[in-house]
Order: sequence, then C-alpha cells, then structure tokens
Amino acid sequence: MTACAIEGGSAGAAATAEPEAESEAESGTEPDPTESGAESGVEWGRKKYGAEPEPEGSGDPVKSAGADAPGLPGFRADEAGSETSSAMGVPAAPAGDAPLPGVFTLTADGAYAARLTAAPGPPGERAWYPERWTLDGPEPYAVPLPLDQPEEPDAEVAPLADGRVLIRRRVADRQQFSLLYPTGPGTGEILLGAVEFAEMTLLPPSPDGRCVYALSAGDHHSSLWLVAGGAFGPEEIARIPGRCSGGAWLDRAGRLLALDRRAPGGGPVKAVAVDLGRGAEVTPLLQIAPDSDDRLLLADADSGLLLIRSDAPGHDRLGWGVLGSCLPVRFPECLRLADAAVTPFAVQPGQMLMPESCAVALRIDGAAGSRLGVWRPAGRRLHQFAAPLGWAPGAGYWSRDGVLRLPYTNAATPCGVAMLDAPGDVEPSSETGRPGDAEGGTQPSAAVSAPAVCKPVPLGQAPLHRAARSD
Repeated sequence: MTACAIEGGSAGAAATAEPEAESEAESGTEPDPTESGAESGVEWGRKKYGAEPEPEGSGDPVKSAGADAPGLPGFRADEAGSETSSAMGVPAAPAGDAPLPGVFTLTADGAYAARLTAAPGPPGERAWYPERWTLDGPEPYAVPLPLDQPEEPDAEVAPLADGRVLIRRRVADRQQFSLLYPTGPGTGEILLGAVEFAEMTLLPPSPDGRCVYALSAGDHHSSLWLVAGGAFGPEEIARIPGRCSGGAWLDRAGRLLALDRRAPGGGPVKAVAVDLGRGAEVTPLLQIAPDSDDRLLLADADSGLLLIRSDAPGHDRLGWGVLGSCLPVRFPECLRLADAAVTPFAVQPGQMLMPESCAVALRIDGAAGSRLGVWRPAGRRLHQFAAPLGWAPGAGYWSRDGVLRLPYTNAATPCGVAMLDAPGDVEPSSETGRPGDAEGGTQPSAAVSAPAVCKPVPLGQAPLHRAARSD
C-alpha cells in the first residue's frame, strides 16, 4: 500500500494545487445546475408488501403497508401496484406523530440493518427501542427488539451477520454492551460486559460480520476495543498514540482499519492504517501535504477506491484516490457545492481493478434538507435526486450490478427499500453535438491515459507528482 498525494509538483505547492480541470472556475461563470447533473423526473421503485414473511427465530415483524396503503404526496402508482416518485424535492417528515427516522447501521454486505427508534408520542416521552431490519430476502421487514425498560436516545446499535444486534448503553461513567435477538414474543439479551469509559463510539461493523469494535478517544491516546466477537467480552486490543476518530475498513477480512489521528502534541489530522493482524501496528495512510488535514471517509476493498476529505487544496474539499496507487489524489469540481455539504456513504462493490468505474452514493445536505447524489470518478457529473420520503440520510448500500438500495420509513410504510439504478455518465457533447463541450468542464475527471510505470513506495512517501521517485 502507498499513501496518496495531491496533484502538484512539490510538497510546498500541494496546499495551493489546482483541482483537476476546473474549467468553470477558469471561465469565471457559475456552472448550470442542469449541466452539473441535477436530475428531474426520477422514479423511485420500492417493494410492495402483501403478507409479511415470518422472521427467523420468532418475534413479530413490524407490519408494512399492503395493497390498501394510501398514496403518498409526490408518488404515483405504476401498473404493478408499486409507488414511484417523480417529483424533485426534499424528503418531508413522516405524517402524524411518527418519530423521525433513526440512524441506520448496516452490515458490510447489506443483509441486516439496525437502528434505534421510538413509538409515536411527544418528543420528551417517547419510548426508544432497537429495531432490526432484514434486507437480503425477497421482502424487507423489521423486527422490534424492546426490553422491559426503554433505551436512552444516545444508545448505539450495530447489526451482526447472524441477525443479532449489539447495543451500547451509557450507564453513569461506564459503557455496557449486550447482544439482542428475537425470541418467542419477546427479546433475548446476552450481557457482554462493561467498560470504564465515559465516552465511546461504535465503529462500522467488521466486514467479517462477527466483530464490532469501539473507540474511546483521549487527548494523548485512543483505546480500540473489541466489544463483540471476542472470547471474553469487551477486550482492549490497542492503545494508539494521539486522538483518533472516523473509521473505515480497507479489506474484506476485517484486518486493516483506517482511523483519522491527530498526534499527541497536536498538529494536522492524518489517516493511519491499523493492522489488527499484527498487534494493531499503526502505519501512515494519507500524507497529502505536510500541514493538511487528510481524513479517509470511505474505502472499497474490491477496487481500492478511497474517498477523502482534505484541506490540502487550500480549503476543505472532497477528493478520491486509489489505495496502493502512485497517482495523486484528485478533487473534482463537481463535488464542490457552494450551498450544500457533500458526504459519501456507499461505494459500489465488485469492481475489481476498476476504481474509476465505481458508483458512489453521496448525501447532499443543504438548507432545504437532504437529497441524494450519485457520481463516478470516471465522469465529471454529480447526478442529484430527490430522496425517498422518510429516508434516513446516509443509509444505503450498492449491489454489485449498480443498484442503490435506500431503507426508508414513513407513516404509510414502516419498512421500505427504495431502489435506484446508477445513472450513466453520457458526454454532453454526444447529446448536443456542440464541439466546445469537451472544454467546458464536462470531460471525464479521470481521463484514461497510459499510466507511468512505477513501483510501490512505502506508506507516507507517496510522490507528489505522476512519476514515482527513483528510489
């Protein structure tokens, strides 16, 4: 593996390096929203529910809308009876007293999801409880997992590949961990143990589907804990110098974990790789410029595609690189929106050795709410779509054939999955025949060219230009 570097000639120039082919900036004109990929007339497909399947084990699934479900504003019924949305807009809050969608956590393969939700009622009197979603069957369904007393709204949940759900609860200055599962008409619980920390955060579930890790960050060091999947309950497996945050998996085996770390004495934030198979050995992962904050947001183990946030270009930008590549990080202009924050949340898997063809799903948060974006490194178009009504922003997963699945819940559909085929990146010049379009900022952001033959270099020594160092 090699660290990624920003396009530019030297480390000193990296902080002011130009992002790739920013012809809109050169022309001094604002890009047209229609030219940058804003979509209209989008139709969301979702599952239509009839009889609910019985969940494995037991536990009554949450009933979903059937054939008599009322229509939703902005949706229409197709010939098969399902409802699709063709209106561009922002997701509205569920009707009535239904609580807003909770934060979804999905397994690495998208088979299960878990969230903390609540029964309808006044905000200060809602009874919160975990809920598990099964998403890999012919029809998704949700199983509530309440216990004798409600959960606190700051509890965290994470699904495992066997259908159980890990829950982290804060009790005074301790963190308690349990596994929940449906049993008969109720919920079974396996107590795993407690950790003496006032603050801990669950990391994304491991790709192996068995393990869940948690991070406790301090000013001088951060503790990494295996809280599910171990032999003896919660176990501290590493103390990493500095203050760590984030968390992204770099491989399918659940061995290489990326964290964003600030050194004990202060300074910039740099992403590091933690090798759990070698005693939690820490090595640098991103070293774009000496003084830049370089964070890893997402990584795809199949293609090596990395989604990065860095201020190396002079201000905070969203960029992409390839794990192990000698080519620099690129910062597409189409991902820079003046009135909204753009955050990636899912990468299309299965694109072996083809990182530029991976479809990336992005959450776009603006003053009017959240909407959905789809982008590929090989194209310079950010396709924007209205999100399905009741979508929990940032929740979703890709199939290998490029279908984006978004779990959502609203007053009419307690458990639904909206599906979107990844749009193609068609060159505007081929649609309009205007020869000047190739120079108007719509050319691919990663145009195919003969790569320089280069050998891998050690982590933290990635070149700041296209050719590898002679050493």
